[in-house]
Amino acid sequence: MTNLVPRAFFDFPRFPSLWDEDDFWSLSSTPTGLSVSEDEEHVYVEAQVPGIDPEKLEVTHDKGMLWIKGQQEQEEKDKKYYRKAASSFSYHVRLPESVSGNGEPKATCKNGVMKVVFDKTPEVQPKKIQVSKE
Repeated sequence: MTNLVPRAFFDFPRFPSLWDEDDFWSLSSTPTGLSVSEDEEHVYVEAQVPGIDPEKLEVTHDKGMLWIKGQQEQEEKDKKYYRKAASSFSYHVRLPESVSGNGEPKATCKNGVMKVVFDKTPEVQPKKIQVSKE
């Protein structure tokens, strides 16, 4: 069967990225990662949010899911031009079932890293039942 769409149709030129550091239209930073770890008592979620004001972060925990959303805007006025750029991101992750629904998670943001700490429920050990003779 012959290819009806010429290959050149798919070879789009590269346009400058809004997040390219060397580009004129660059934003200062964009989020780059999310990690989840745990120990015996806590579950830790760390999200990279460089350059984002902690007041512009929205963190939601509902039904075992954690959502982290943020937005960054820049505006620059000069005699020859006016530039306004925006960047937004959203992370979501399903948390382990061991995360306690009772305790209040703690969230902090320092040096472009937001940390959320959840308490874990103690592991319930199987209960042994003694069988007696009748």
